[in-house]
Amino acid sequence: MVLRLILTACVALPLVMAAPAMAADNGPVVVGSKIDTEGALLGQMILHMLDANGFEVKDRTEFGPTPIVRKAITSGEIDIYPEYTGNGAFFFEDTDPAIWKDAEAAYEKVSALDYEKNKLVWLKPSPANNTWALAVRQDLADSRNLDTLEDFAAYVNEGGEAMLAGCEEFVTRADALPAFEEAYGFDLKDEQMVVFSGCNTAQTEKAAAQGTSGVNVAMAFGTDGALAALGLKVLEDTKGVQPVYAPTPVVREAVLEKHPQIRDILAPVFESLHQETLQQLNAKIAVGGESARNVALGYLQSQGFVN
Repeated sequence: MVLRLILTACVALPLVMAAPAMAADNGPVVVGSKIDTEGALLGQMILHMLDANGFEVKDRTEFGPTPIVRKAITSGEIDIYPEYTGNGAFFFEDTDPAIWKDAEAAYEKVSALDYEKNKLVWLKPSPANNTWALAVRQDLADSRNLDTLEDFAAYVNEGGEAMLAGCEEFVTRADALPAFEEAYGFDLKDEQMVVFSGCNTAQTEKAAAQGTSGVNVAMAFGTDGALAALGLKVLEDTKGVQPVYAPTPVVREAVLEKHPQIRDILAPVFESLHQETLQQLNAKIAVGGESARNVALGYLQSQGFVN
């Protein structure tokens, strides 16, 4: 009887030990994102999709601005996050600027360079374009006939009052505000800017809409949903200064090799995220006050991606 008990215990032991091993095969996967509205939304979509497909996930969304998130994924602190193709111009110097203004070429270029340098894999991109933009209060646009960035440059150069709300990254990055200023020939002084630490356009657009500290111009993104609701008008970039910023999941190669199914899990989700779709979803967060987590889950459920 004693011998039988010992043998039973020995047989049962591997069964007990097998459960943690199976769990380890599906994670944990650390999901990060930038601190802005859309970053949180897309990060939550990735997190929900992996969770629904049996992965153990850790939520590190709204982790920080671009440089912080990039450092986190290259160091292995996070495993996957949503990025934008046009940021390849920022990550990799000495590339042809024209490449980043072509959606397909930009995706191919940043995919190759990021894999070669950092062993990061760019998955299926969204067809949307979340490019940098400047938006002005509608009353200012109407009174001074501001439709394009050329109109805005003339307004500034004639001494028109302009106070911009933007984030530090936007006002300092060579391919953001400085690129607009160089192309259109205007210059906003430090005293004409209210600078936020995180690139959350919900903050910048709200400041412009409410006239906080005299703000009447806001840093905006092409997929922002709050612009019309807040009475703001995006100035047309007639010279095509800005790159194409297609939202794309970026994952560490080591993680994708271990979990190749991640590619197929996320592809149909990002393929479904068109410009208008993201504007509507972002509006639910920025205007409706809903959480990024709930908006992401609601969308995935409505499209049949998760139950």
